[in-house]
Amino acid sequence: MKSSNYALGQWAETLACQYLEKCDFQCIVRNYRFKSGEIDLILRQANLLIFVEVRYRTTQNFGSSAESIDSRKQQKIIQTAQHYLQQHPAMQVFICRFDAVVITGNQTSPQLEWIPDAFRIE
Repeated sequence: MKSSNYALGQWAETLACQYLEKCDFQCIVRNYRFKSGEIDLILRQANLLIFVEVRYRTTQNFGSSAESIDSRKQQKIIQTAQHYLQQHPAMQVFICRFDAVVITGNQTSPQLEWIPDAFRIE
């Protein structure tokens, strides 16, 4: 079951990455990990650096994919993004943003929604 979930997660991240690359973003990192968490995608466009959380659910029975990015998850993403910027000082000149890509449905007919500026550092 776990490998199946992993494969679905990888599929969703690839779908999101391909979508954002068609919007002229350049994917620079996938699955950046730090002890506090993981960032699914880090993309760049001009002077913008985007940290993207990808969520996939087949149904909305237990709430939407976007709702599952709660404040605890947001804090983990923010801490991981801060670590990334500390490790890559050249990236600190960019404007940073946190986006989400939520995918619902099945693999044959997924519905993808890109949410720019999904949350901010408070």
